[in-house]
Amino acid sequence: MAGAKRKGKNAIWRKIHAPRYEDFKLWCVRRLPVLEWAPNYNWKADLLPDTISGMMLAVQQVTQGLAFAVLSSVHPVFGLYGSLFPVIIYAIFGMGRHVATGTFALTSLISANAVERLVPPMSSNFTANNNSTVLGLSEFEMQRIGVAAAVSLLGGLIQVAMFVLHLGSATFLLTEPVISAMTTGAATHVVTSQVKYLLGMKMPYISGPLGFFYIYAYIFENIKSIQLEALLLSVLSIAILILVKELNEKFKGKIKVVLPIDLVLIVATSAACYYADMKHSYGMEVVGHIPEGIPLPRSPPMNILPEVITEAFGVALVGYVASLALAQASAKKFNYSVDDNQEFLAHGLSNVIPSFFFCIPSAAAMGRTALLFSTGAKTQVACLISCILVLVVIYAVGPMLYWLPMCVLASIIVVGLKGMLVQFRDLKKYWNVDKIDWSIWVSTYIFTICFAANVGLLYGVVCTILIVVFRFPRATTLSLKHMKEVECRFKTEADSESLQAVKIVSVNNPLVFLNAKKFHMDILKIIQKESTCAQQLPEDMNKYEQNTLLSPLSNGNCHGESSLQQWPSERHSLILDCSGLTFFDYTGISVLTQIYTESKKRNIDVLLANCKASLIKALKLSGKLESENAIFFESVSSAVGAIQLNKNFCKLNEHTEV
Repeated sequence: MAGAKRKGKNAIWRKIHAPRYEDFKLWCVRRLPVLEWAPNYNWKADLLPDTISGMMLAVQQVTQGLAFAVLSSVHPVFGLYGSLFPVIIYAIFGMGRHVATGTFALTSLISANAVERLVPPMSSNFTANNNSTVLGLSEFEMQRIGVAAAVSLLGGLIQVAMFVLHLGSATFLLTEPVISAMTTGAATHVVTSQVKYLLGMKMPYISGPLGFFYIYAYIFENIKSIQLEALLLSVLSIAILILVKELNEKFKGKIKVVLPIDLVLIVATSAACYYADMKHSYGMEVVGHIPEGIPLPRSPPMNILPEVITEAFGVALVGYVASLALAQASAKKFNYSVDDNQEFLAHGLSNVIPSFFFCIPSAAAMGRTALLFSTGAKTQVACLISCILVLVVIYAVGPMLYWLPMCVLASIIVVGLKGMLVQFRDLKKYWNVDKIDWSIWVSTYIFTICFAANVGLLYGVVCTILIVVFRFPRATTLSLKHMKEVECRFKTEADSESLQAVKIVSVNNPLVFLNAKKFHMDILKIIQKESTCAQQLPEDMNKYEQNTLLSPLSNGNCHGESSLQQWPSERHSLILDCSGLTFFDYTGISVLTQIYTESKKRNIDVLLANCKASLIKALKLSGKLESENAIFFESVSSAVGAIQLNKNFCKLNEHTEV
């Protein structure tokens, strides 16, 4: 009896605690994405491409780490640490499989404001000979990295706080034109900051409002101080980098391993500088001494946190926005999902934890992520392999970088920003699709140039919200349909069966960035519902109509991509009645084209009825539907008739072949 009671109690205990264990397990997988992809890693298929990508990435991590550390006004060795620790943390907590985090130009530029303000070079009481106990560096250098680490710590804490408050769901306010303009403007700032190295000029640190223009004014006033040798080497380096990278991109399908031109250029110019003694003969600026090893962790100075709160907010917002855009592009390209809120946690911890290891603020960079795309990386293992090689540089190769000319390092950075700078080409498509989005892009870029990246980002978000608020009251949210227009009766059983796979969706609201994700999610739900329940043919097409009433202030993350794959193998059709789509923006057009391309891959025909001329023009100019005239119809009934005609034609071909 006692044994039976014990068994009964154990069974009850297991029933009570089993769900809790399963919930805890799901929570761990959701918060530690590495637990999801690491156990399923395909060693045979993925290890080789990840290894090649990791080797190529390590070269870029080292060069960018050195350059962005200088951009952040700290010693170059701290950039190497910033290329190591944040990468490991993000690989554990991040969801972007092709996102390469590490040192980042925009966050370095922001943190440099705090470093130069709190530890200015002229007012420091420390000299180069006043060495600290850390790596033999001066107290002046340790003070500077202390400020940068404090910015990283506070910026990361702000990102973690945003994760706790679930502010990841508010990212729909960050529209593509705003992000594109902000990153382009910030890239222009970074190029400007490198001009003094490209020209070999000695220039004081200039920042603040309109600092962009003051820098070029200083250059023109002191144009005679340009170092000709540095200028020629910069021009030659940029030309070689662009030429080889273009050739790598053009022939990447024919060659297995692209030429690591960054590494070749670093080795060649360092050797030339050493043997020609350019530092003493021509006064050319070089990277200088790189200490070996990693020091013991140390807490950033907490007493200066209130003084760097402005820069910390800039690092938190700008770094997150740029990184999230890359993570979403990666997820879209390789068909997986990214949790916006989880990315807050991943990047927050990637800033908080490394700040105790003398790291500058970190984020994902477009150049590194594009490199992972082009070299065929599969998972975050590529980034972890790059960490091993960066560790080798820190402990063994670092001192050999002493003779690397700063002008060559600046050339590598400028060419690496090409992906951001070419976003100027987006202006044409914004003008064709929505001129208001075009004006937002231009004005956000101007604000970023005149002030800073965080100011430009804030302006773009506020401007976008105000414009939508003024446009929405003028929009017709509902439209009455004359159902006789879509009444279709079928005489034969075969015709009825062929139209069971037709779904009609009426869009009764504007389609803009505020409700674009919700619209996408609602479409996926309709497809999922249709694929899971077999429906009988109604007497007329009225019962087929589904009305998707979109709330202009609602939002939803689209995690339903896999539901499209449940659609039966039979050819299906989805008709979007756009009579109620009164206005749209670039984000809305992007969602429509995404629905079309995704559905086409999964054997679903998407037809658009009652489209306004402006909508048809915008969809065609978006680049995805240029030659797809056959998907636009004057009415729903004409679209249904085209589907029936196509099915009858296919049946006729089958009979003819038989």
